[in-house]
Amino acid sequence: MEMLVSTEWLAGELGKPDLVVLDCSTFLPGEPGNKHDAFRTAHIPGSRLFDIDKIADDETDLPHMVPTPAKFARMVGALGVSNDSRVVFYDQHGLRSSPRGWWMMRLFGHDNVAVLDGGLPAWKKEGRAVETGDVPAPAAVTFVPDFRASMLKGIGDIKQIVADGSALIIDARAKGRFDGTAPEPRAGLPSGHMPGAANVPSSEIAGADGKTKDPSTLRALFAAAGATGGKPVVTSCGSGVTACVLAFGMVRAGLPEPAVYDGSWTEWASRPETTKEKTA
Repeated sequence: MEMLVSTEWLAGELGKPDLVVLDCSTFLPGEPGNKHDAFRTAHIPGSRLFDIDKIADDETDLPHMVPTPAKFARMVGALGVSNDSRVVFYDQHGLRSSPRGWWMMRLFGHDNVAVLDGGLPAWKKEGRAVETGDVPAPAAVTFVPDFRASMLKGIGDIKQIVADGSALIIDARAKGRFDGTAPEPRAGLPSGHMPGAANVPSSEIAGADGKTKDPSTLRALFAAAGATGGKPVVTSCGSGVTACVLAFGMVRAGLPEPAVYDGSWTEWASRPETTKEKTA
C-alpha cells in the first residue's frame, strides 16, 4: 500500500477484512464544530474515529501528546487495528490532521499505513456513499508496538538544536502566526517562532483542489525553506498536528524523514525561559 491512496482505490478496498479506515479529524481551539459531531454527520462507510485527544498522554497539560506504547497499543487494538492491518487515515478537512494518525502509527512501528488523498471532502465531492451516526465498537485485537524514538523530539532536544544549529526547524503554522503578526488560537499564547526556524505553512502541502501536491513540487517547496536533504529536519506547529503534515510532505517528496517536535509552539511559547522571535 502506498503512503497516499486515492478515493477510487479506497472505494475498491472497502469491506476487506484486513483494512481499517480511521477518521483522524480535529478542530482548532475556538473553531466551530467538533470531531464527534462531524463524524456522526458523515463518515466513510465502516470507518471509526481515531481521537487524538484520547489516544494521548493524559498526564500532561499539553494537548494530544504522544501516549506510552502500552496505551497506544491498547487503544488502537480497541479500534480493531492489529499488526496485520492495512490502515488508512482521512480527515474532515482534507489534509489537516490525517497525517498525525499516519505518523503515530509509524512512530509505534506500523508501516502499512496511508493517508486518503483529499480526505472526506474529496470523497463527498465525488458523490461516494457516507454513513451517519455512531458506530458500534469493533472486536478488540492485539497490537504490539515497536516505538521508534528517533522520530520524536522533546523540548530539551529543541533547546539544543536552537543553541547549536544541528538541525533545521520547519514550522507548519500560518505565516502570520510564525511572523508574530497574527494571534495564536490558544488564548494567552504569544505568536512568533523559535530562533532559526523556517516556515512552510501546512496549507501549502495540498493544492487548490485539496489533493496533495506532486513530489517535485513538494521538493521545491521544502528546498526554498532550506530543506534539501543535507541536514536533519525537525517539524513543528501549534500542537504537533500539522507538523505531521510537513513530515508527510517531506516523505512524499522523497526527502529524509524529519522528526516531529510533539509539544511544538504550545510548549515552547508557554515556557518563560525560551526565546520567542518575531519577524521584523
